[in-house]
Amino acid sequence: MNDSFISAFVAYLQYEKRYSVHTIEAYERDIRQFSQFILGRYECDDILATNPKYLRAWLVSLMQVDCKPTSVHRKVASLRTFFKFLQQRGDIDHQPVKGIQLPKKGQRLATFLPEKATQELFAPNADLDIKIIFSEDFAGIRDRCILETLYATGMRRAEIVNFTIDQIDFAQGLLTIVGKGKKERQIPVPTQLISLFEKYLKLRAESFPSQDTRLFFLTNKGEPLYPKFVYLRVRHYLSMVSTADKRSPHVLRHTFATHLINAGAELKAIKELLGHTNLAATQIYTHNSIERLKEVYQRTHPDATNEEIKD
Repeated sequence: MNDSFISAFVAYLQYEKRYSVHTIEAYERDIRQFSQFILGRYECDDILATNPKYLRAWLVSLMQVDCKPTSVHRKVASLRTFFKFLQQRGDIDHQPVKGIQLPKKGQRLATFLPEKATQELFAPNADLDIKIIFSEDFAGIRDRCILETLYATGMRRAEIVNFTIDQIDFAQGLLTIVGKGKKERQIPVPTQLISLFEKYLKLRAESFPSQDTRLFFLTNKGEPLYPKFVYLRVRHYLSMVSTADKRSPHVLRHTFATHLINAGAELKAIKELLGHTNLAATQIYTHNSIERLKEVYQRTHPDATNEEIKD
């Protein structure tokens, strides 16, 4: 019985909300995990019978296995959305998640690359400690194109996987990005990136003359990109310039936003460029900027001490 409710919810997220595959999988995984928990703990095979007692016990079990507060909040958000969907359909008449107390989340800072690291990635002729040289063949230009696009636009991994030739306005230097919920946003890009696109497309046509897909990026075999491919290529290059634990495509999205705010860009403008639905999601980059100011102050100001500067 639970399967039918979960399947209906997944279809709702896919066809009505138009969420990404990654997001839908996360929602479904969280809900099935909870379903298995109440079956094992309470022998309850009906998710409609969920009550606050079941939810509190599940939260305790998650924290006992050191599930991070941010992950707990995400899992509860998945259930809240699921039960709201069931309410709208008339399957239940209440919201079981209402009033559930969640663990406090710590301050989350986005991982980003220092400006020197991005120079090391994209400016091989500069006088730097590390110089990343992309090969001039199809794979090398494709890799550089992926990394520069992520850094210059703040695109998500799913957005770059689904990026098409038709989303590029070569004359205006504009990209139309299709984000979550099929929401579109336009991002201006520098002329050197447009030139790199043109160089890549020429190599792509020479390497795979029979490939007629409108998807922009291809693998070494001339097939459409997939999320794991993008992750591995980005991690490969970021590992050369960063020792941070996180070296994913999302790090370049964070880097894009952080470098913009450090350069004085308005928060509302960054929100639009990132495709965020609300300003709160963009405000984490303000904290990054404050942390950077603290670091600069401690290192350079004559009155700075070794004591931690308070917010």
